Amino acid sequence: MPPVSWSRPARVSAAALLAAALVGCSLPGSAADGPAPGPAGSGLSQRGPGDAATAGKGEVSLLQRVGTDGPLRTLNVEPDGRWECVDCAGDGVTSTGVLNPEHVTRLQGLLADPGLAKESDQVRRYQVVCIDALTSSLITSAGLVTSQDCPGEEHPPIAHEILLLLTQATPAEMTA
Repeated sequence: MPPVSWSRPARVSAAALLAAALVGCSLPGSAADGPAPGPAGSGLSQRGPGDAATAGKGEVSLLQRVGTDGPLRTLNVEPDGRWECVDCAGDGVTSTGVLNPEHVTRLQGLLADPGLAKESDQVRRYQVVCIDALTSSLITSAGLVTSQDCPGEEHPPIAHEILLLLTQATPAEMTA
């Protein structure tokens, strides 16, 4: 099992590599086609149920991109609420901060919800179907949960709450 503490650059690098695989034209529909592990020593190289990439307990990473050519936003949040966002506004800037205690409590409750595992891409057999839509992928200890802002797409409720909390509690939001 990988060590509990990893360097921030390794995690960001792993998130960027994983995101490149995640936000292409489609996502795999089965665990056998799942993403490759991140580089050794990164939190994203842990393997979860069905060999899906996962984050450590209480950690979450959010990867967002509009279409296939848009800038990639990578937000990593630690269990204590410290966050780092790479290219948050599509301007190449990395910013850091800390969630307020209420947000940390809410986020940790959502991440610990056993229903989150039922929302994983593997369980839902999720596939990206829209072109040029905002694609959001959450990497949690329960697995990868992806959604798109497409007409008619239902968002997994727990993951959607996490997504809203993260995008509203950090200073920059993805713009189309």
